Amino acid sequence: MDFTIPEKMQAILEMIREFMKKEVYPIEPYFLYNKFKEMWPQINARREMVKKMELWAPQMPKEHGGMGLSLVEHALVSEELGRSPLGHLMFNCQAPDAGNMEILAKYSTPEQREKYLVPLVAGKIRSCFSMSEPENAGSNPIELSTTAVKDGKEWVINGHKWYSTAADGSQFAVVMAITNPEASPYQRASMIIVPTDTPGFNLIRNISMMGHAGDDYSSHGEIMYENCRVPLTNLLGPEGNGFVIAQDRLGPGRIHHCMRWMGVCNRSFEMMCRRASERKIGKKYLADKQIIQAWIAESRADIHAARLMILHAAWKIETEGLYAAREEISLIKFFVAPIMQKVIDRAIQVHGGLGVSDDTVLSYFARAERPARIYDGADEVHKSVVAKRIMRDYPSPQ
Repeated sequence: MDFTIPEKMQAILEMIREFMKKEVYPIEPYFLYNKFKEMWPQINARREMVKKMELWAPQMPKEHGGMGLSLVEHALVSEELGRSPLGHLMFNCQAPDAGNMEILAKYSTPEQREKYLVPLVAGKIRSCFSMSEPENAGSNPIELSTTAVKDGKEWVINGHKWYSTAADGSQFAVVMAITNPEASPYQRASMIIVPTDTPGFNLIRNISMMGHAGDDYSSHGEIMYENCRVPLTNLLGPEGNGFVIAQDRLGPGRIHHCMRWMGVCNRSFEMMCRRASERKIGKKYLADKQIIQAWIAESRADIHAARLMILHAAWKIETEGLYAAREEISLIKFFVAPIMQKVIDRAIQVHGGLGVSDDTVLSYFARAERPARIYDGADEVHKSVVAKRIMRDYPSPQ
């Protein structure tokens, strides 16, 4: 592998760093103190700046209004944007919209593309992804209870979903539901586009996570679909192709997540080092304490190892395809998330009481990124999958 970053990409990353420092970090306190809805004028003004800088929607092909970056290039961008809870939103590559854009670009009809993809990429609307259910294990997307039944020219959807990120304020949801109950497990479900103003789409609440219920873009919605009717033409991709589309969405998405986590790690690490160099205990600085030095060295090694693993996985997807890289994707999923937690925790400890306040971004990172070991497949599931694949080469004696 060649680790050289082309000059053009280096220039893009430097532009992003400067924008983050000047325009994004200064407005974080509004977000940290739950004033998100008050921030939209400031956010929209900055999103317009990003468009003028031609850095908008880096993950999307140029023909769909994006920058057309490769997976590895977007991974590098995601690392920079992940340094702030607002970074990806400013550049219109935030979850769940980014994943929805990708599957709409690949599977939508011309009519769906015009109605949903074009305004979504333009940043005029937002969306959510409605797959996880409280009654079923989220690690296995074939285990679903939500159904979509044909009735004339309509789908009738019934079911219970939760953790539909950013459902509050979204204009449409991409819903995964059972449409072919008698088919094989991997061909039972389909993806259906549901406008959120459809009767029967009921946003019950924004789920409070670790004492904080987000709103709008930062929300995690619980939704009841009760005889929710949409046209048959709202089917996204072929009928029974829900699992395939989900995998298309979640595989590359794990690269984006993991590199975003690298941004969290880098910001937390830098804050830890800065605090250690400035904070005095008696006559010595924290940076003079051996235990703090160990945390700094170990964090640097952890971050470096994780970053190389992610970039290798992204490179393998690009060169050999998603299926060939499935083991590498699972490896980074369960390897990187705990490292992020360790680095955040060390940074909080070095900051002392300040670290657990909302006066810095660290406490937000601690609670918002703890689910990283759960969503997109719990770490334990990915470990089991990897181990089973490895052990195929070591069959037990008969």
